[in-house]
Amino acid sequence: MRLPKATSILTRLKRAALGFDAWVNASLYDSGRSTAETYERFQQRMQVFSVRGWKRVALDLTSEGVTLGTGGAVLMLALAQPAFNLTSDNWLKQQDLAVTFLDRYGVEVGRRGIKHDDSLKLDDFPDSMIKALVSTEDRRFYEHWGIDPIGTARALVSNSRGGGNTQGGSSITQQLAKNLFLTNERSLERKVNEAFLALWLESHLSKNEILKLYLDRAYMGGGTFGAVAAADYYFGKPLKDVSLAEAAMLAGLFKAPTKYAPHVNLPAARARAVDVLHNMVEAGFVTEGQIQTALRNPATPVTRTRDITADYYLDWAFGEIKGMADSGKLRGDRVLIVKTPLDIGIQKRADQAVENILRQYGDQYDVDEAAMVILDPDGALRAMVGGADYGESQFNRATDSLRQPGSSFKPYVYAAGLAAGLYRPDTRVVDRPICLGNWCPQNYGRSFSGATNLTVAVAKSINTIPIQISVALGKAIGIKGDYPAAKAGRAKIIDMAHRMGITTPLTDSVSLPIGSAEVNVIDQAAAYAVFANGGRKAKPYAAMEVKNSSGEVIYRHADEKPEQILSPQVVADMNFMLNKVVEEGTGRRAQLDGIKVAGKSGTTNAYKDAWFVAYTGNYVGAVWFGNDDSTSTNKMTGGSLPAMAWHDVMETAHQGIELKAMPGLKENTRPIAQAGSSSPPNAAASAAGKLSRRSFEVIGSMNGLFRTVEAGPPAGARAAAGETTGAVADGARPVGGRIGIP
Repeated sequence: MRLPKATSILTRLKRAALGFDAWVNASLYDSGRSTAETYERFQQRMQVFSVRGWKRVALDLTSEGVTLGTGGAVLMLALAQPAFNLTSDNWLKQQDLAVTFLDRYGVEVGRRGIKHDDSLKLDDFPDSMIKALVSTEDRRFYEHWGIDPIGTARALVSNSRGGGNTQGGSSITQQLAKNLFLTNERSLERKVNEAFLALWLESHLSKNEILKLYLDRAYMGGGTFGAVAAADYYFGKPLKDVSLAEAAMLAGLFKAPTKYAPHVNLPAARARAVDVLHNMVEAGFVTEGQIQTALRNPATPVTRTRDITADYYLDWAFGEIKGMADSGKLRGDRVLIVKTPLDIGIQKRADQAVENILRQYGDQYDVDEAAMVILDPDGALRAMVGGADYGESQFNRATDSLRQPGSSFKPYVYAAGLAAGLYRPDTRVVDRPICLGNWCPQNYGRSFSGATNLTVAVAKSINTIPIQISVALGKAIGIKGDYPAAKAGRAKIIDMAHRMGITTPLTDSVSLPIGSAEVNVIDQAAAYAVFANGGRKAKPYAAMEVKNSSGEVIYRHADEKPEQILSPQVVADMNFMLNKVVEEGTGRRAQLDGIKVAGKSGTTNAYKDAWFVAYTGNYVGAVWFGNDDSTSTNKMTGGSLPAMAWHDVMETAHQGIELKAMPGLKENTRPIAQAGSSSPPNAAASAAGKLSRRSFEVIGSMNGLFRTVEAGPPAGARAAAGETTGAVADGARPVGGRIGIP
C-alpha cells in the first residue's frame, strides 16, 4: 500500500527537476539571443564610426600613442615623486643657516650656509662675466626648459672626439638643482632627481633668477662660493670691476674649480681662460678682435698660498649642524658660530699624505681615490679627506661611499666572541676546512695552519676562524647545526657592529664575518674608537660648542654621555690582539717608534678595496684606497698604501704631545718631546714659548716631506709585513662561486 505513494513522490520530484532544467535552458537561450541581438544593433550603430585606409592607420597610431603616453606619464610621475619631495614652500630658505666654523684653537677655518655673497644684483654683474659663463657652461640656457638635449648631444659628440677639452652635458639649471637639493653622489637616481628638479626650478623661477642663484652658490675653489667671493679672493677686487681676461678665468672655474684655480695652477687656469674666450666667439657674444687684448694680457691673480681649506670636513660638519637644527637642539637660532675639533696640522698632513701617495704610486697600483678619517678616541673629528680632489669631485668618500671592508671587519666578530665569554686571546682554535652549505672559505694560500690560538689567528688574518666564531655564537644560545647556528651567530655579530658604531645596514650573508657587508670610512673609525677609549660608544662629531650670534653658548658636546659598549676586559683583550697585528702581522708598515699601535688591515676580493684602520691611545684613523667604479687595483693590499698613509699622518700627529696609554696595554716608551722633532699645531701649547704656531706647521711639513723622500717607493710593498704573495693573510679566494672576502 505504501509503495505506490513513494513512487508518486519520486515521479513528482523528477518532473520538478526537469521543469527547472527546462526553465534554466530557456532562460539562458533567451538571454544569449537577447545579448546577440543587442551586440548586433551596437555593431550596426558603430558602423557609422568605422574608418578604413590611412584614416584607420592614423587612428590606430593615435590610440597607441595615448596608451603609451598615459603609461609614460604614470611612470614619469613615479620617478619625479622623490625629487619633488625635496621641495617645499620655503625651499629657497632651507639653507638659511649661516655657520662660521672655528678650529680647535678658535681660528676661523670656513663658513657654510648663506655665506654666499649675494649682495650684487644680476644687473650689476659685468656683461663679460655673464657671457663667459653662458657660452662655456650652457650656451642654450635662455632657449631650453631646464634640460638641453641639443647641448647634451653636442657634448657627447665633442667628448667622443677626445683631445682633452671635454664638455659637460648638464645645463646650468641642472647644476643649480644639484647645488640646492642634492649631494654629489654618482648614481642614476641622483641624475634622475636632478633632471626633474631642473624642470621644477624652470617652472618656479625666471631664467635670470636661476642664473643669479647659480652665480652666487657655485663652488669656485679656494673655499669660496659664488662669483663675487671668487673675484675678491683671486683678484682682490669687486666682481663688477673685473676685466674680460679675469671674467674668462673666473668662468673657467665652474667646470673644475680646484684643477683650474689660478693660485694652484696658473698655467692651467690661463689655458682654460683661453678656451672660454674662444667659446664666447663661437657663441657670437664677442668677435675675434675683441678677445685679442685678453689673449695677449692674461689675468694675473693676487699672490696666495695654496691653503688647506678642509672642505670635505666642513661639508660634513655643516650637515651635522643642519641635523641638530632640525631636531631643535639649537633653539631656532640660524646664525651660528661652531667650534670644531679640527686640527689644521693633522688635516694638512692627511691631505698631503693622500696626494703624495696617489701621485707617486697611483699608476703603479692602478688606484685613483682615497679617503681618510682621523678621530679622537671620544669621536671628535680631527681631520677628514673625502677624496683626491675636492674641486674635481665634492662627493665625500669618507662618509657617503659604501665599500666592502674585508678583514678590517673581523674585529667586530672577535669582540662578539669575547663579549659572549666564549674566547680569550690564548684560546686554542683550529684553522681547518669549514663549509656552510656550498660555501667553503679558504685562506689566501689555500692552506690551513692547524691548531693555534686566537691572537695568532687575528695577526695572520685567518679566514676560517671568524666563520667558526659565528657558528659558536649560535650554538651558545642553543641553535643546532652549523648553518642555522652560523646565521644566529651572524645576527649577534651584526648587533655588535651596530652597537660599536656601524650605522649602515649590514647584509647578512655567509661571508659577512670576513667582510662582505659594505661600510663607510667614518663608521669604521668610530667603531674602532670603542677599543681605543675603553669600551664607550664614540659617535663622530664636529661640533664641540655652538654659539648664537650673541655669543651665547647654546650647545656643548661635553654634556653628552656616551654609552658603555664593551667591558674593560674585552677591550684589553682586543687591544692586545690587534696590537699584535701591527707588531707581528700585516700592519707592520704602521708601526710608530715607541708608541703602541693596534689595528687591522683589510683587502677585498679581486683587490677592489684596501683598508687600514688603527689607533693609539691618542688617535683613531681609518684609511681606504680604491677606485670609484670598483675596478680592481694592481694587487694593492691594506698593509701597503693605506698603512703607509696612516703612518705618515700619525707620525706627525704624535709629535710633541702627551702620549696616552692604550687601555689594557703597557705604557708607550717614546718620550713626550724628542730631540730634533717637529711639533704640529696640536702641540703648539706645549711649545708656545719657543716657536710660533706657523713655524711648527712649516717645520712639520718639511719633516714630512723629508720622510716621504727618504722612504722611497714601497719596494716590495706587497712582499713586506707578511704580505709576500699579494694579499697574504688578508686574501681569500672564491670557492663554489661564492666570495671569501678578507
